Amino acid sequence: MIKGTGVAIVTPFGKNNEVDVASLKKLINFIIEGRVDFIVSLGTTSEAVCLNASEQQLVMDVVVETVDKRMPVIMGLGGNNTQSVVDKIKATDFSSIDGILSVAPYYNKPNQRGIYAHFAEISNNCPVPVILYNVPGRTSSNISTTTCLRLANDFDNIVAVKEASGDMSQVMGILKNRPRDFSVLSGDDALTFPMMALGGDGVISVLANAFPRQFSDMIRLCLDDNFTDSRAIHYSLLEFVDLLFADGNPAGIKAALEIMGIMGNNLRLPMTCVENEHYRKIESFISNYKQL
Repeated sequence: MIKGTGVAIVTPFGKNNEVDVASLKKLINFIIEGRVDFIVSLGTTSEAVCLNASEQQLVMDVVVETVDKRMPVIMGLGGNNTQSVVDKIKATDFSSIDGILSVAPYYNKPNQRGIYAHFAEISNNCPVPVILYNVPGRTSSNISTTTCLRLANDFDNIVAVKEASGDMSQVMGILKNRPRDFSVLSGDDALTFPMMALGGDGVISVLANAFPRQFSDMIRLCLDDNFTDSRAIHYSLLEFVDLLFADGNPAGIKAALEIMGIMGNNLRLPMTCVENEHYRKIESFISNYKQL
């Protein structure tokens, strides 16, 4: 099973908006030293939609080389044109990639039959495990409990879902009825602790770019049924979660990583940096948290 703490890593950019390879390597090593369980590249937080094909390949090459098999690497590979996704799968070298994270089709808003058929095509053509990504707030396309469970039962290589619907009733329905070897991962840092308490298996986190050790400690404590100590970590970081997403993702986490000296605070349009007042709030939290 895919479980524990996964990190949806950002893509650092230089002052001329080029991919900052040195900072990307620094970030990956920082995250690995934080004892996380796997890395997710080219997800939403990576600004993948603002990278051209050669830049996406560069990012994956750097990630694979830097991780150097120290932990699993998951590649974001999805879209709203099923055939294009399948074509990209067929063109990808998966020799050093351990799975894909594939988002629900966005913008064209398919019904549940269309969502099922979309992921069925992906499953039938993908040589590595598939993690479904349900994030209706971004896609306007919810993978329902019924559809998620059908996919989990019908396809052996659909092994997990990153659930970011925010609907705890839906999450509980999946957790209650899922196959034994199907993982349910939180896609919302703020809801990770309650999802773990309900029986979740881990998270694909934004926050863990900045605090990998603390967040992965919380997940391990949850997996050990120690919800007293894990709850303390959850509440200690809850304000930070709000700060990270208040002015857009990955604007918040990139500001935090600059403050921590890991990378520059550069984004590609249409994303823009957080405002100065918000930046100071993130800076204040990090300073106070380090003192604790």
